[in-house]
Amino acid sequence: MQKNMEIATVGGGCFWCTEAVFQEVKGVKKVVSGYTGGTAPGRPTYREVCSGRTGHAEVVQITYDEREISYQDILIIFMTTHDPTTLNRQGADAGTQYRSVIYYHNEQQQEIAKAILTEMAAYFTNPIVTELTEIGTFYAAEQSHQNYYRNNSSQGYCTAVINPKLAKLRKMHADKLT
Repeated sequence: MQKNMEIATVGGGCFWCTEAVFQEVKGVKKVVSGYTGGTAPGRPTYREVCSGRTGHAEVVQITYDEREISYQDILIIFMTTHDPTTLNRQGADAGTQYRSVIYYHNEQQQEIAKAILTEMAAYFTNPIVTELTEIGTFYAAEQSHQNYYRNNSSQGYCTAVINPKLAKLRKMHADKLT
């Protein structure tokens, strides 16, 4: 990996939504939709993960330039663009594959994430249920799931679910966007 580049991995419901959010963030160089956190052997497929039987979460792996955006800011954007208080659900998407989760890559990320989760708790009426877990094997999702919003922005799910998330992102974090 290039100097100053870091990786963050988060899951906040459908990866199409989370991918679309982070593709607009300044300093983010690449966003890959994928799966992690499961126990089923082998490379999972979208269909298998959606069954809820593999234990995997839909996540995005974000490669970012730490000179342009901090890990703290990545997590604050993450926590404010999905509902971290609903267990295994984001809107109509329900199941463990849609859980709210931060996968840390090292001890420093773990400590920062703990602090952000504590800090953000004051902003929500209900308790935060976001998991904090060490990253395991990350599997990139099938090509049809990469850049989903950019390739399908007029599709019904995109207009009904992703557009409002992007509007919230643009309102709350305008100073962090490209």
